[in-house]
Amino acid sequence: MHRLSFPAVLCAVSLLPAAAVAQTTAASSKATTSTPLKKAITVAPRMQVLPTVATSEWPDQNSVQASERVDTPLDQIHFDGSTVPPLPHPEALLTDPFGWNTALRRKGIALLMDNTNEFTGAITKPTPGYGLRQGSSNAGQYSFETDIDWEKLAGVRGFSTHTVMVGRYGIPASRMFGDNLNPSSEIYGAGGNVVVHLVYAYGEETLAHGHFDIVAGRIPFLNDFSSNPLYCTFMNNAFCGNPKAAGENTAHSSYPDGVWATRVRVRPTTHTYIQAGVYFSQAGIYGNTQYRTGFKFNGADINGESIPVEAGWEPVFGADKLPGHYKVGYAVDTIDHNDTYYDNNGNAFALSGLPARKLHGSWAAWFLADQMVWRHHNAANKEAGLTLVAGFYANSPRNSTRAQQYQMGFVDSGLLRARPFDTIGINFMYVKVANNVTSTQILQMEQGQPLLNGSYGPQSFGEVLEATYRIRVMRGVTFAPDFQYFIRPGAQAALRNAAMLGFRSHIQFF
Repeated sequence: MHRLSFPAVLCAVSLLPAAAVAQTTAASSKATTSTPLKKAITVAPRMQVLPTVATSEWPDQNSVQASERVDTPLDQIHFDGSTVPPLPHPEALLTDPFGWNTALRRKGIALLMDNTNEFTGAITKPTPGYGLRQGSSNAGQYSFETDIDWEKLAGVRGFSTHTVMVGRYGIPASRMFGDNLNPSSEIYGAGGNVVVHLVYAYGEETLAHGHFDIVAGRIPFLNDFSSNPLYCTFMNNAFCGNPKAAGENTAHSSYPDGVWATRVRVRPTTHTYIQAGVYFSQAGIYGNTQYRTGFKFNGADINGESIPVEAGWEPVFGADKLPGHYKVGYAVDTIDHNDTYYDNNGNAFALSGLPARKLHGSWAAWFLADQMVWRHHNAANKEAGLTLVAGFYANSPRNSTRAQQYQMGFVDSGLLRARPFDTIGINFMYVKVANNVTSTQILQMEQGQPLLNGSYGPQSFGEVLEATYRIRVMRGVTFAPDFQYFIRPGAQAALRNAAMLGFRSHIQFF
């Protein structure tokens, strides 16, 4: 059995005082009715405040709820008489068939099912001579989610459980014209090509009226860290569901594959939080041997730990209550990575023919921000407004392809008064390829060898511009024409720019 490293133990120990304070606060709130905390518990269900992100506005895939929880300040969570945060309740096509939805939710059980399809096709021809083609394809996913409030169901105070299972199909069309840095569709791959694939299953305990929250179980690293529900307004994998550079390191497990993990989130004030976790990396992640169904729990290929820390500030400005989210994070891991240039003798492995040397441990850092700057005061959609988004992500350049990623754009919901639930978005992303990767690919090309990453030429950078318009067709049904422009796709000089037209559909059944 793999042993927990010293940094992981130190991280866990450092959180014990916060846990003790939260537990003490929770106990004192139960024992007396005159404390400020008790008053907060009494008042919160009656507060009328604007939610930071409307759940019904971003129904791309069920697990987006995890990032919404990170991005919601305490004064905007209505506990509704329970110490468990409210279960997800997105707008759906079937609101309450035969009354079963209402009956289950009254007992603390929420069931969700949805389907997403992302169709993209190239409208420009690829560079000839590389075996590429101008084509189109569809990538899709259906998912089933269960969320249970065990306080309502069985009287277990503050405890809830969450599971998501999916089935995936299709491929992104960007592979047809040679881009392997920025997939045109985010809903594809790693689903095991099976009917049912387990994404996550974990238990959650919430204490001190939301000030302390701990989870444990099978969880993707990127569910909570460097996440933002606004990013899934867009279809390109550079944006949704996390910056693409965030999944560069296999120690940072990504949807739809979870690992054994525990995460603690503390909210010292209403509009701030700090969270940290220990995620046990598995060597076989995204492969079929260990992860085809997601139900193989033995942990036989655990090869280290990843330890992220993230702090966030979630202010609300002015009379219009304009919400913002600002978060900074850092992660280290203890697994072995392949160097992208050197062998064990300090020479270029592309020339020596020896295996790449192993580097023990890596790091990543990020800063993400979004800020609503204008509210439309649309009576039908109280959350309608213009929000600016920006982000930066950095990885260790010694073992990563994407050394840095920058992105900026905007999302505008309810701009057209006659279409209050429609959303317009434009986003731009620039990714800097690590110099070591570029140098290795140049040497490999000179030696007539296959290139790193399956590239068609030396990579140096990649850029994507995406514009989308999401149309709310009816309750729980959205449709989005989408345009993507790849600037030198794959950052390979031999490949021309490429443009794609796409269509995205989402149905939230219940």
